[in-house]
This record gives sequence, structure tokens and C-alpha cells, in this order.
Amino acid sequence: MRPTETLRLIAQASGDIFTVSEVAIVLGISQEDASKSLSRWAHQGLVIRLRQGLYSLFSLDSMNPEQPLENMWILVPKIFDPGYVGGWSAAEYWDFTEQIFRDICVFTEKENPPKKQEVLGIRYSVSHVSHKANFGTEIVWIKSKQVHVSDPHKTIIDMLNNPIHGGGIQHTIDCVKEYIKSKHFNPLRLIMYAKKMGNGAIFKRMGYLSEHILGKEHELTLIGREEITKGASYMDPANKEGKFVRRWNLYVPDHLQI
Repeated sequence: MRPTETLRLIAQASGDIFTVSEVAIVLGISQEDASKSLSRWAHQGLVIRLRQGLYSLFSLDSMNPEQPLENMWILVPKIFDPGYVGGWSAAEYWDFTEQIFRDICVFTEKENPPKKQEVLGIRYSVSHVSHKANFGTEIVWIKSKQVHVSDPHKTIIDMLNNPIHGGGIQHTIDCVKEYIKSKHFNPLRLIMYAKKMGNGAIFKRMGYLSEHILGKEHELTLIGREEITKGASYMDPANKEGKFVRRWNLYVPDHLQI
């Protein structure tokens, strides 16, 4: 069988992005032989080596330029599953921000992933997520592939869980404000997700922001007050200076714009 016919068979079974293991299974050969074949085809220009053990039939340059954001996500399932695109990248997708980030924010259940990874010039900022916290996602279809992205509510909760995933506390606050103004705003869903995460600091940050944006009597503020845990937390874990707001057991930096 000619290489082009073999690759067509592989693509039919595994899609146009595939691993050495998948090729070995499809062709019924050892992983060593599959690796050698892929290496040879890469030298012949028939496939593209994306990273160790991962190959593609197409280059990223060949993808639809009208969807640059989603195109940069296409490798996420093969590299990071089980996981999802979240944080500032999901905020871009849901129109909670106009700020453009070069890195793609990814959460994965894989243990101890390198925090910074790069494939063909695409940079990924990677964080571990527990199986328990891997919920609240939707599917985006890219070139007939399923990519999971955090839904609007989980996007906000992940950012409140750790503002670093929102590109910093100020950008997280800006995204929360846009979420509240959007058609996606759902206080009950936020509360349900926050409870599922099991981090009391989420309710403190969320309640404090809700009080300033929506008012003291809004249900999001009131439930936030009910869920306050003992001990002090920080609005911005990266900046532990600021005033202590006893009402929320929260240290809040002075420079924040709400």
C-alpha cells in the first residue's frame, strides 16, 4: 500500500491529527514500527510532526483564517485530554474581554503538566485540574473535532478560584462585569458551580464583587455572605497587601477598579 493510501486509512480511523499509538493500532503494527513510519513520512513531507509522538496531515497555516481563535485550540484534545480550554481564553470566546492573549489557557487532569508548553509556535499555559473540578464545559467543533471549553459560568468561577487564570485580578474583575451584563448571567448557576468547587475564597471574591456591582440585597451577594468561611483570604493571591474587609474576610488591594 502506498504511503498516501496508508495515511488516508489512518485519517479515516483517527482524524487528521494522530498519535504513534493510534497509528500502530490502525495498521496493526508495533509502536516502534509506527514511529519509524511516521518519522519517514515526516521527512518526505507527507505528515507534520507537531511534538513527540503527535503528527498531523495538515499545517496550522492551512486552517481557516476566519477562525484564528478556535484554530489555535485544535490540538488541545490530543495533548491535554481530559481537560478543556478555560480562563482568559474562554473569556475571549464568550466575549467577556477584548484583550488578546498570546497563550492559550488550558486545564488538564494530567498530573504535573509543564506549565508552559509550545507546539508549532502556539503557546499553552497549562494548569492541573482535579477530576472533581472538571465540569461545566461545552463542545466547540473545529474541523470535525470536539474541543471542550468552559461554559460562561465555569469560566468566571475558574477565574475567581484563582485570578491568575483570568490574566490577573483586574482583568478578572473586568470579565466578571462583562459576564453580569451579558445574556449568560445566571446567579444560581454561579452559586452551584462555586459550591461544587469547594473553595470558600470563591464566595468571598464573588460576594465582594457582587456587593459593589449589583448591591447588598442582590441574591448573589446575600448567598455569598451565607457561604463565607472562617479565616482570611486574598482578593488577589499574587498581591497580599491591601485593606482587610472584615465583612468578607478578605484582603483587598487598594488599586482595584470595580
